[in-house]
Amino acid sequence: MGKFMDIIECLLRAVQWFPVLVIFSIVVWSYYAYVVVLCVGTVDDNVEKVVYILFYHVFFVLFVWSYWKTILTSPGRIPLQFHLSPTDQQNLNEAENPNSVLETIARKLPVQTLTHSNTVRYCEVCHVVKPDRSHHCSMCKTCRLKMDHHCPWVNNCVGFRNYKFFLLFLFHAILYTFFIAMTTLQYFIKIWTHISKGGAGRLHILFLFFISIMFSISLWTLLGYHIYLVTVNRSTLESMRPTVFRVGGADKHGFNLGARNNIIQVFGKRRWLWCLPIYTSVGDGVVYPLREDTSPERLDLLNERGKWMDESDEEEDNSYTYVETIDETQQSDRAIVRTPDVVTFN
Repeated sequence: MGKFMDIIECLLRAVQWFPVLVIFSIVVWSYYAYVVVLCVGTVDDNVEKVVYILFYHVFFVLFVWSYWKTILTSPGRIPLQFHLSPTDQQNLNEAENPNSVLETIARKLPVQTLTHSNTVRYCEVCHVVKPDRSHHCSMCKTCRLKMDHHCPWVNNCVGFRNYKFFLLFLFHAILYTFFIAMTTLQYFIKIWTHISKGGAGRLHILFLFFISIMFSISLWTLLGYHIYLVTVNRSTLESMRPTVFRVGGADKHGFNLGARNNIIQVFGKRRWLWCLPIYTSVGDGVVYPLREDTSPERLDLLNERGKWMDESDEEEDNSYTYVETIDETQQSDRAIVRTPDVVTFN
């Protein structure tokens, strides 16, 4: 029975890659249709041909690069310090009031949010106290940092470490499809009115225009919604239900630091890298400043947390402990943990 279930699970994992294969097939076909059929076989003017091919490859590379970064980058695993030890799990199972056990554990961790029933956010599947903004993904079967949603088109969760790549995937997909639609428009009109010659290549150009304009228009809606979420510092899950904080209760604006700071939190301070799928997001995915913590000095702590730790390490009377986070990207970050119930950047 166990072997049969393993086979079923492998088949399900294979099926999950089907949407990615669909996108990959469409992209490969669009490359052939645009470069070979349109530019090489249909466009007569050499200057126009070179310009089309040059700009097409710029949009193509940025689109494919962003797409694969979204697929291959882990949104971030939960740090080991949030996992319950065997002793903690035993105490939790034997306790008459499990939440009191979780409260004791949570006091040592940088958690500022609760469930809607005002209890510690705990995952019974992963046996972890959930960091702020993290959630359990039933598809990935694990908890993810700042989980936004699970996207079947990339077969991956979109979360803290790959959210910027997901936004750029949408943005560059729009530029890619819009460029194709605009440059094929005149040839589409000629074919549609039976002026152009081209034989079997006509169908490629017709479908290329229809598919590119359809994807360009539909993706604008999705990108527009996520741009709004970025400006208010909210994930898709948080937009459906307001976050409950230890201090202040439910507040859908709790993480909102102002549009500029919210954008910097996702894209980083180096604006020349905003349009490139290179990791520049600010923070560690565990600790987040709240709306009241919006002074420049406090916001800088997110981007300079390594320097902050070095300086605080020299202070003998500080009340911080150090937590090392380990995730699938094999990049090690460190976060500051303060012992009281509410973590601030004092």
